[in-house]
Amino acid sequence: MPVYHYRCKECGYDFTEHQSFDDAPITTCPKCGHETVHKVYSAVPITFKGSGFYRTDKGASK
Repeated sequence: MPVYHYRCKECGYDFTEHQSFDDAPITTCPKCGHETVHKVYSAVPITFKGSGFYRTDKGASK
């Protein structure tokens, strides 16, 4: 089940929730009760393993 990061625009409260893809996004802040919550998007960490991902790898095509 995915974990989503939310932030309230009114009070700045940050929180995470485990939600199904079918669940509606959270809009009400659990701390202050305002309907000013939005999802916070960030980069997903990726790890490349093995060779061939970088120009400096041996055997990489030019």
